[in-house]
This record gives sequence, C-alpha cells and structure tokens, in this order.
Amino acid sequence: MAALNLTPSDPSTFMLTGIDGLEIVHIWISIPFSTFYIISLFGNFTVLFVVGKEQTLHKPMYLLICMLALTDIGTSTSIMPKALCIFWFNLKAITVCGCLTQMFFLHVATTMHSAVLATMAFDRYIAICNPLRYATILTNVRILKLGLMGLIRAVLFILPIPLLLTRQPFCANRIIPHTYCDHMAVVKMSCGDTTFDGIYGLVVAFIAIGSDLTLIALSYGLIIRAVLRISSKTAHQKALNTCTAHICVMLMSYTPFLFTSMTHRFGQDIAPHVHIILANLNFLVPPMLNPIIYGVKTKELRDKVSKYASRK
Repeated sequence: MAALNLTPSDPSTFMLTGIDGLEIVHIWISIPFSTFYIISLFGNFTVLFVVGKEQTLHKPMYLLICMLALTDIGTSTSIMPKALCIFWFNLKAITVCGCLTQMFFLHVATTMHSAVLATMAFDRYIAICNPLRYATILTNVRILKLGLMGLIRAVLFILPIPLLLTRQPFCANRIIPHTYCDHMAVVKMSCGDTTFDGIYGLVVAFIAIGSDLTLIALSYGLIIRAVLRISSKTAHQKALNTCTAHICVMLMSYTPFLFTSMTHRFGQDIAPHVHIILANLNFLVPPMLNPIIYGVKTKELRDKVSKYASRK
C-alpha cells in the first residue's frame, strides 16, 4: 500500500491528486472519461486506417484530417492513461521528469492541433476562392511540408517551457491538485521567481494560437467575401457545406481551450474541481467528436468508412 501512496517528500516526485474534493467518486468519474477516450481512439484510428488504405483519399484535405486525428490521439493520450491510473489504482506519484515530459507532449500536441486547423482554413480558402488552381497550390507534398513546419514550430515554442522549469527549485509540498501536469499548476510548485515562466507561457499562447486564429479569420473573411459575390443560391449552399465540418471542429477546439485557459489563470472564484473537470473534457470531447463530424459531413470519407464497416 505504501507503494501506492508515495509521500511528496521524495525530491524527485510530484503527487497528482486527481479531481480534488471528489476523490470518493473517482471510480464513477472514470467511467465517462474512459468511455470518451476509447471512442476517441477508435474514431481517430479508424480515420487513419481508412485514409491510409484508400488511394482515392490520398488528397490534401484527407491528409489534413489525418494530421488532426494524430494530434487528437496525442492530446488525449498525453493525459488519460495517468488520469485513469489515479482513478482506478490511486497511483498518484509522478517523477519530475515524467511530469515535465507529459507537459511537453501535451502542449506540443495542442499547438500542433492549432496549426492544423489554421492550415485547414487555408485549404478551404483555396478550394472555394481559387478552385482551378487548388491542385497545383496544395499538393500532397506541400501539405506534408506544412505539417512538418507546424510540428517544428510547436517543438521550438514548447521545449523551453519544461527546460525553464528544470532550473526552478520546487517547494517541499509537491502536491499538484490536478489529473495531469498542467504548466501553470507546476509553476505554482516552485519556490523561486516564476515571473518569466508565466510570461513565456502567455506569450507562446498569444503568438501560436493568436497567429493561427488570425490566419483562420483572414481565410474565412475572404471566403465570405467570395461567397457573397456569387449570385447562385445553390453555389452559396455548396460553399458553406464545404466549410461546415471545419467550422464545427474549430469552434469545439478553440472555445473550450480559451475558456479553460482563462479560468485557470483568472477564475479564482470557480471551484477547483470544476477547473479540473473542464480541463479534462477539453482534451477528451473534441478528439472524440472530430472524427464523427468529419465522418458525417464528408461524403467520400463516410462512404469509405461504411464500406469497411459493412464487410463481414
């Protein structure tokens, strides 16, 4: 039993409490969390499998959907295995190295996710505003290069965050009231000056997310302008249908992310367990729903998934 309840006096260990104040119902909370996680993995791996197997889906739009699926898998997998270990087995201890590694992969995945959404907005802009040149502007190779650039950007932005924290002296009380190693939660464990750490985290969020949102807003502004110039109602509807899935995914990703980020920093009046539940759902619900949205709204992908589902 001692192995399951390591004390925070261990200088190389943090303690994750799970959902503070709701420990007695951890096992019940784990049921929807694990269900969402399994559905998320199944849906995203299905998308990856179908697109990988079908040559007709080897197109820029579907490569972007695969990138989105990979970031969704990375985001949810960064936090859920450890959270479920806390809920099911009371394994609350995590090494400092493990904590910083989890933080790194989580934030790289979320930053990459934002970059993919911005690239998708650009893809929709080219498809609607310059359809005749779509195949020459957005080739598969170019999409893969954009994805690689997004990954490199995410790593370069996020890598300093855990590196800066390795230089911080941590206090004797190493209890993190969360299910995963959130950046600001770990910063609060430090007994040193964390002003730069906090500012750097905000600057990275502002630059990375802000630049992606700016590109998305610009792309959709140009799309709306192009659509308003079309006189045909049928063409209007077709153009809007082309963007529906991306708009739904974008709203589901950015709205809870921005809300949880702001409440974590400025929502002192919100109960801690509400913070934690919302933060976990932010990394669970969008990855679960994204493949469903694209599967429903994208006919070609829906037909291919149905073909594999109907095989005996």
